[in-house]
Amino acid sequence: MTTSPTRPDTSSRRGAEAMRQWVGSLTFTCALFVSVLLYGSLLLLLFPLGHARIYRMVRWWADWMLALLELLCGLDFTVEGLERLPRGNTVVLMKHSSTWETLAQIHIFPPQTWVIKRELLWAPILGWALLLLKPIAINRSGGRSAVQHVIAEGRRRLEEGLWVIIFPEGTRVPAGQTRRYGLSGVLLASAAGRPVVPVAHNAGEFWPRRGLLKKRGTIHVVIGTPIATAGRDPREINAEVQHFIESTLAEIAATTR
Repeated sequence: MTTSPTRPDTSSRRGAEAMRQWVGSLTFTCALFVSVLLYGSLLLLLFPLGHARIYRMVRWWADWMLALLELLCGLDFTVEGLERLPRGNTVVLMKHSSTWETLAQIHIFPPQTWVIKRELLWAPILGWALLLLKPIAINRSGGRSAVQHVIAEGRRRLEEGLWVIIFPEGTRVPAGQTRRYGLSGVLLASAAGRPVVPVAHNAGEFWPRRGLLKKRGTIHVVIGTPIATAGRDPREINAEVQHFIESTLAEIAATTR
């Protein structure tokens, strides 16, 4: 008499998969924090090498962390529209919904700097290492003075050949939500005579704004067509940027369900 093979218990299998995802997520998070401390300390020791070499080392670190994220959490990404990037350096306006894009932007775009909140510079090791990368640190409650600082420092960075990446919403916004887009990025591009490049992605669906669990899947990044700024109303440009990013996110959501 033969017995039929026992079917695997679906709930047990799902439970095991969920546990593996949690273990992978926790392991990656620990590795990320430890690597920031170790790599940041190394950069501080090697600062005499100069910005170009320091930046290359940061690029290697970001690539390694993205590879580790895929290995441990099964989370990778695709990029659409790289061919749309202008030849010269310019201003990128990017959705901010998770920590993921702070790693991925280093991988995707040429040598760059970022507009960041000044409090990040106060963090031991991380903040000191960030200083080596010429960030534009602002007081987010500074109003007009903060905008003027972004324009002045951003023009210097552009003249040095760096791309400037800005999160126009100013802070991480939960997936599926939006908030007012600030004008500093558009004003900088207009003052410098450069276009703005809008970028949408759905990283917040996989790596939540607050939370340790990283979901398995593929993040979709879409780079939009550069938007000219010369002779145009900054508010009109800003509205065009927001429309592209938010409508593209809706399209990504509709096609990945």
